[in-house]
Amino acid sequence: MNKTRPAPDIWLLIPILALLAIGMIMVYSAGSVLGFRNYGDSFYFVKRQLLFAALGLAAMFFTANVEYRVLKRLSRPALIVCFVLLVIVLIPGIGVVRGGARSWLGISSFGIQPSEFMKMGMILYLANWLSREDYDITSFTRGLLPPLALIGTAFGLIMLQPDLGTGTVMMGATLMMVFTAGARMKHLLGLGAAGVAGFAALVAAAPYRIQRITAFLDPWSDPLGKGYQIIQSLYAIGPGGLGGLGLGMSRQKYSYVPEPQTDFIFSILAEELGFIGGLAVLTLFLILIWRGMRVAMSLPDRFGSYLAVGIVCMVAVQVVINIGVVIGMMPVTGITLPLISYGGSSLTLMLTALGILLNLSRYAR
Repeated sequence: MNKTRPAPDIWLLIPILALLAIGMIMVYSAGSVLGFRNYGDSFYFVKRQLLFAALGLAAMFFTANVEYRVLKRLSRPALIVCFVLLVIVLIPGIGVVRGGARSWLGISSFGIQPSEFMKMGMILYLANWLSREDYDITSFTRGLLPPLALIGTAFGLIMLQPDLGTGTVMMGATLMMVFTAGARMKHLLGLGAAGVAGFAALVAAAPYRIQRITAFLDPWSDPLGKGYQIIQSLYAIGPGGLGGLGLGMSRQKYSYVPEPQTDFIFSILAEELGFIGGLAVLTLFLILIWRGMRVAMSLPDRFGSYLAVGIVCMVAVQVVINIGVVIGMMPVTGITLPLISYGGSSLTLMLTALGILLNLSRYAR
């Protein structure tokens, strides 16, 4: 007699659906003014977001129910496809330039962002690689360097677009997987020092990145230039107070905060729903991350554990960077808030990844 598979962790599913619902409401509220001004339709952004949410939920349902060990066999071809897309998007005339970065493939306003696919592709491949029985990550040359070289190659291609934010999220999530797999701390610290030097070189190589750093340290030194986004974000958060101005009552979405429905949507949320609303969203993210790490620690096989760690860390790193930017604690990097911000590729891929995490929760002890 066949045993019925356990249901996914309900305490993992609840924050996912709650955050998605809040995201839909906030995409409409934050993007209504911009949608009406640019497209003559206050519902422009939320209608598109609903479409991508439907696609994402369908993908989440699929990945939550397929046998997750099948993903092992798909990890290599998936990574190859992701690398091919990263190369294709760099070709002038094929890759679409938006916001100064050649990061998109598509037609008109519809498109995909290959760097978003690479985040999940790299996590999936590394989970398979790190879980091999004959793999010894404590060896520096044969164990640690090969996966880091692969991660570095993907990061380099993403930086050619350039897209520092997405590259940083991928790097942060995958390095946490490597650390969880048992890499020696002295090796990681040495490479970390080299990474900091490399990051400094990347910043120094592009004047606009230096301007972002200086704007982060003192945004009022260039209030109408590089410091504008951070200042306007803080002007939104401050008046929100404890309970907010009320849903739909934001003043900063009236062409003050640039693209309020994407990277800076949390500032509009804090303005309209206040400290209580912002804290509720952060609490939901903390529950998601807690339950996700609980799944990772309870799975019977290493492939599933590393896969869960990668997905949870991808969410956590993205949340930390986005909120850090919005409240002025980090330089502007162009990262969406998972499940909340407007963005088709980001939302669809995030729901697909969380479907895998829900699937893994079925097998947690």
